[in-house]
Amino acid sequence: MLDLESPSTLVALVLASSFLVPFIATYISMPYFIKKLVERGIIARDYYKKEVTMIPERGGIAILLVAMVCFSLNTLFFKFSTTNYVVLIVIAMFGLFGILDDMIDIGRVTKLLLMYYCSYPLIQYATHTAFTLPNIGNIELGILYLQFIVPTYVLVASNLVNMHSGFNGLSSGLSIIVLIALITKSVLIGDVDNIFAVVSITGATLGYFMYDRYPSHIFWGNVGSLTIGAAIGAIIVIQGFIVSGFIMLIPHTVNFLMYAYWRVMKFPEAKFGKEREDGTLEVPNPLTLKWVLPYYYRVTEKQATWAMYALTAVFCVMGVLLPGRI
Repeated sequence: MLDLESPSTLVALVLASSFLVPFIATYISMPYFIKKLVERGIIARDYYKKEVTMIPERGGIAILLVAMVCFSLNTLFFKFSTTNYVVLIVIAMFGLFGILDDMIDIGRVTKLLLMYYCSYPLIQYATHTAFTLPNIGNIELGILYLQFIVPTYVLVASNLVNMHSGFNGLSSGLSIIVLIALITKSVLIGDVDNIFAVVSITGATLGYFMYDRYPSHIFWGNVGSLTIGAAIGAIIVIQGFIVSGFIMLIPHTVNFLMYAYWRVMKFPEAKFGKEREDGTLEVPNPLTLKWVLPYYYRVTEKQATWAMYALTAVFCVMGVLLPGRI
């Protein structure tokens, strides 16, 4: 067994294995999951299609399952730091809440409270407790970082991912962009010992995305968004990327603030738009980020989704280019 608790020439090999094995396994197995979900009647309507289109959902279960199995298989050949296992446990707990949320309604307050404490295993393994600001330096937060920022960041990230969705491939595509940016930043600063579990999740998510991209053959449900959102939050707090992580998630945050404004102002409820005869989107208002472009311009679902990809990619590049662990 190869020891990877300290940097070595094998890091590239392990990163590739951690990413490619779950990617290939998810890509190959997804048709099976799609078939089984359809047989079980676990389907949901795709509202952005002119004709009534039903799509299997809860595909996020496949991401979580394949990533965990592949990571487990990799432990036969490589020795990972303990932090990787703790991160995977936290991600799995969020995924379980996603499954529960897909099945029954336990109430928003109860769910948020329980999910907050699901992040606590990370507290003992978040070794970077300084808040780094450009041109200022490190601000040591100590116990405040561990007891407040760690669980709050993971909870908020998971819910931001959950909310910024709706178009085919939107949420999963944006999540892949953010995760790859965070992994890239970790590689650039030479600190990858604790990110292999997240790399496995990223590989599985990309394999899933090949079926979720427009036109979607599967939706990932709350189990997918909460799983991947937890992975994003976990790598940010473990690596200490508080500022750069925040920058990468600015589009997600803006989307939440727009939704909050919508609710505070008590505008009429509207969950979905629809597709016009010419294939462009008709949306009820510009009060959620993905609806802004189609509200003012005639764009297709695919074009609106790619616009969101481009926007998030810009902020991710900014986050990566910030020096060091900022």
